Amino acid sequence: MSLATPAQIVDAAEYGLLKKATTPFRTTLISAIFAGAFIALGFVFYTTSQMGAAQMPYGLAKIVGGLAFSTGLAMVIITGADLFTSTSMTLMLGVGGKLPWPRLIQHWGVVYVGNFIGALCVALIVFYSGTPHQGHGAWGAAALNTAISKVSHSPLESVLLGILCNFMVCMAVWLAFAGKTLADKILAITLPIALFVSAGFEHSIANMFMIPMGLLVKHAGADEVLTAAGNPAMGGLTIPDFLLHNLIPVTLGNILGGGIFVGLGMFFWHRRDREAPSNA
Repeated sequence: MSLATPAQIVDAAEYGLLKKATTPFRTTLISAIFAGAFIALGFVFYTTSQMGAAQMPYGLAKIVGGLAFSTGLAMVIITGADLFTSTSMTLMLGVGGKLPWPRLIQHWGVVYVGNFIGALCVALIVFYSGTPHQGHGAWGAAALNTAISKVSHSPLESVLLGILCNFMVCMAVWLAFAGKTLADKILAITLPIALFVSAGFEHSIANMFMIPMGLLVKHAGADEVLTAAGNPAMGGLTIPDFLLHNLIPVTLGNILGGGIFVGLGMFFWHRRDREAPSNA
């Protein structure tokens, strides 16, 4: 069978992450912009799947949305784009002495900024294309209600939801390293991503699209969209709430969930297995 062993996955992950982290920053920025756009487009698919989903059982509607969103990460993995949430696993390169810490932090910064640019660009294009008015405002209503729910969490809840999210995202990436074919990788990605989305966990880069989209819809104030959304209370949907109640704590949680729980966890778990033959 073509499935890689756990120790071989560690080797593949270290090689792939190190190659990305040592790429010239100009190239990394372009790659990160694409990754942010791919994740945003995954959320466009998710939002579309939620139009009229109130008529479905709640859990089933969220599972459908999760499967739709997995398209975004599939595009990231297959194209080799730089996504901040999976980039957090380079912590194992820093701890293992394979990547200087200043370079690691700089790489994170470039990827994070690039992802934000890509996500915001898609948000602006989708908004001004008139997409929120699809389905007599149902698309915009789904985006608005999702954004409101995301800024309603306390900072602690956002951190914890960020941990759970990136644990699953990085496990999806980790499992994809085991695959040798396109089908292997897509299958490995889909179910963990569907799990995190359907459970309502928080992904910082997805939120760089979803909450700005909600802000755009809110400030446009289209009666058609607001009526479809049920005229929700929108006082908590502000830029400060976006940053303080969601983006910053979710980013911290994503770093903990991906960098420490998956990256370092897998590194220390399987390092002994890789060292045993040479020690013997």
